[in-house]
Amino acid sequence: MPEGHSIHRLALAFRELFGGQRLAVSSPQGRFADGAALLDGQVLRATEAHGKQLFLGLAPGDDAGALPERWLRIHLGLYGSWTFAGDATFTGDHAIGAPRRRVGEEERALEGGDGKEAGQEPAAWEPPAPRGAVRARILGEHGVADLTGPTACEVITGEEKSAVHERLGPDPLREDGDGEAFVAAVRARRRTVGELLMDQSILAGVGNIYRAEALFRARVHPRRLGKNVPAARLREIWDDLVVLMRDGVETGRIVTVRAEHQGRQPDTEAQRWYVYHRSRQPCLVCGASVSEAEMQARRVFWCPRCQRAPRQ
Repeated sequence: MPEGHSIHRLALAFRELFGGQRLAVSSPQGRFADGAALLDGQVLRATEAHGKQLFLGLAPGDDAGALPERWLRIHLGLYGSWTFAGDATFTGDHAIGAPRRRVGEEERALEGGDGKEAGQEPAAWEPPAPRGAVRARILGEHGVADLTGPTACEVITGEEKSAVHERLGPDPLREDGDGEAFVAAVRARRRTVGELLMDQSILAGVGNIYRAEALFRARVHPRRLGKNVPAARLREIWDDLVVLMRDGVETGRIVTVRAEHQGRQPDTEAQRWYVYHRSRQPCLVCGASVSEAEMQARRVFWCPRCQRAPRQ
């Protein structure tokens, strides 16, 4: 499942590639036909991300200041993805390097283009035929975005969108992200901090990689109860996530290993992550073997020496 930085990258990509354009919206698969009909022919006026939720706001008129009347809400879940294609002008100058194919944990630059020669007008571009079970297709002036396999794909009102935000916890990547609300929510609960960091009502946007890495960098064991983690340590985790996830938005990659610890082991993942997906490999800081267990049907990783287990 893509983590929160990827969804923010998607919001930026849609704004850059389709913002202000009248869009053709369809559902080649047919499962989103009614929703597509409500949005077809409208103009993209806003894009927004909160945690793992993507919102595309559309309005019917050409008034650039018009507020969206309907929102397309997307949650990619475990299997969802967006695929982009377009002509030679379907590129972006943003630092995230949009557009991308398969925007997720690993992203690839957009393929294709029309082979335009210097000084020539681009040839007429035709969108490719949908590949696979495309739930929603968004077609703009110079490119297309296809959505496959999402957990959620629905048209909602502004009030319904507000209700979704109310259910979500603070997002480290949003301007309204409230670190103190995160600290208070964790310390008010007797659940483990490893569970709480993955609870989207407590902290929006963090997935398995950021959870494992943020806890390691803060030297907090994932099985420690939230109420027993000092507020100062939780603020450290929040501040660290703000930096790490912003870097993820800029680069499209999750890299959490500090410069002084890179290169200590030959495996590729050791250049990027301290403990995630590195069970039984040596810790990059102390050399102990990285541990792995299951927590709420997800794998959790930690160093038993750097992250001391809580007392029973």
